[in-house]
Amino acid sequence: MPLSRKIFLVFRPLPFGFACLILFGLICLYASAQQVDTVQQSVTVTTAIPPVPLSESNRSVMTLDTREQPLLFNNVTDYLRQDTTVNLQSRAAQGVQADLSIRGTTFEQSLVLVNGLRVNDPETAHLNLDISVPLDAISRVEVLHGSGSTFYGSDTIGGAVNLITQPPPDDTHLTLIGKSGAGNYGSLENHLRADLTTRRVSEELAGSRDTSNGFIADRNYSSNALSSETWLKLLPLGITDVLLAGSDRPYGANQFYGAYDSWERTKGWFAALQQQVGQKTSASFAYRKHTDLFVLLLDQPDYYRNDHVTTAWQGALRRADELGSNTTLSYGLEANGDAIHSTNLGVHARNQGAGYVNLSLRALKRLSLSVGAREQIFSGVGQVFSPSLAAAYSLTGTLRLRGSVGHGYRLPTYLDLYYSDPTTIGNANLKPESSWSYEGGVDWTPANAPFTLSATGFSLHQRNGIDYSKRDLSAPWQAVNVAEFAYNGAEASMRVRLPHAQQLQLGYTAVQATSPPPGLISEYAFNYAAQSALIAWTGELPGQIVARSQLAVVQKTSQAPYPLWDVQLARNAGRFRPYVRALNLTNTSYEEVPGVPVQGRTIMAGAEFSLQLKRR
Repeated sequence: MPLSRKIFLVFRPLPFGFACLILFGLICLYASAQQVDTVQQSVTVTTAIPPVPLSESNRSVMTLDTREQPLLFNNVTDYLRQDTTVNLQSRAAQGVQADLSIRGTTFEQSLVLVNGLRVNDPETAHLNLDISVPLDAISRVEVLHGSGSTFYGSDTIGGAVNLITQPPPDDTHLTLIGKSGAGNYGSLENHLRADLTTRRVSEELAGSRDTSNGFIADRNYSSNALSSETWLKLLPLGITDVLLAGSDRPYGANQFYGAYDSWERTKGWFAALQQQVGQKTSASFAYRKHTDLFVLLLDQPDYYRNDHVTTAWQGALRRADELGSNTTLSYGLEANGDAIHSTNLGVHARNQGAGYVNLSLRALKRLSLSVGAREQIFSGVGQVFSPSLAAAYSLTGTLRLRGSVGHGYRLPTYLDLYYSDPTTIGNANLKPESSWSYEGGVDWTPANAPFTLSATGFSLHQRNGIDYSKRDLSAPWQAVNVAEFAYNGAEASMRVRLPHAQQLQLGYTAVQATSPPPGLISEYAFNYAAQSALIAWTGELPGQIVARSQLAVVQKTSQAPYPLWDVQLARNAGRFRPYVRALNLTNTSYEEVPGVPVQGRTIMAGAEFSLQLKRR
């Protein structure tokens, strides 16, 4: 849906909802400041460099532990909503057909990975979060804010989301975990995970099935995923990791792409092999296949339909050498290719290769520095050199300044180039996007204080950015290059440990884009979350109950601010663990994608059963 004939974006005083949210957080901080222990915080950085604590990281990164309180969330998108820099545009519950973007960028400019391996769909980034691996198989989610071209690819313009798995604990022989729940709109959820560990082999099986009748006609869905991951300790070289996953997701797409009672079904297969070669080198290979069957009119399925099949492969050889106690040299070679066979887009394929190198110098007295570069070669396009630089300087033992700069470059998706239907037209003459991103921030971790604080300002300058636009409301959307524009903004987050095992999280992100060309109606590039704020409380209640309450307020460029309040309760001990999740408790009417209403208050209740046998 169009935003307007002309969009002017300016920073204005905070809306009332944002002001109340921030004021409430500050009151909570003041009330607890004298009763709290020091917060020890660490994070794993999403690079090939070994994990480092937050105090040594030169980038803005958020880590979300999916195993800490698994009954409070049911899908990856619920976890990502804890990060205010992430803009999620869901068309249905449980992450069905959800778009993801970071720091205001378009969803095609953010990379999604599983264990560092790309799962972005070459057909369209609308399907980037159609992940074959169930949530139950994922141990944590890492979100990199800003350019990550050196390690991931030149198209990591807005940031990256890395879904990470891990082997079961060595001291556990067998673990069985089953979860089943139900809620309104005929919603059902059933999840299962089984872990088996021996001296030489670890195996994890995970499966999930989430279904709903839908809150309106033709908005039902069935989201199914299954995975098997095996870790072998048979070779003298190191661990062999084999991951196999598949998914099947049919869903009603009423109003997803216009005023049509559409229907869609996606299927995905993902296979990955990663092999340690000693302590410093790793080799990996992955293959992904994805199908997308789309029917424009459910009651007339033969009127207009598309059947897309994409395949993608990737291989990488990576190495990290410790040149000293505080110096790491990381380097590697990568190759990947993708292809599409489509009734609408035709048959196309392309390949690319890359080499990268990164030098990380840590704890040089008060300075740490990371210098990287990536040379990427595209079939039929040429080659691109993408440098990056990140640095941090400790003013004191608790106050640290950091900054970074990086280059980005992205080819159009197949849909951008070749798609055509009554409402959308691709453009085979699209030019690749290019960008430079800049950021500067501060981390404050005062000793013996109740909180940690991180704040970052950022600016992303793009050339030939790809958007869908039109100049007349009755005309179809046309893929075009927007000559030059920029996203500027700031983000801040604070974590506080309260008495009695309580924790408070606050976050705020504001983004402003330069105005589009006069008279242009933009579909994606200028439709983002201009402001996003969050306050979340987690604590333990009597009876071994863990509780969480999260209030988020989001303002999209085309909408007034809307609040979303979620409350979750779950037993966090024992073999039988009941849970209740109440999402959108105030029953707010809102649209994350313009023209696509999202279901209202949703209450899910169920229980988890677990069995664990320790190794002797």
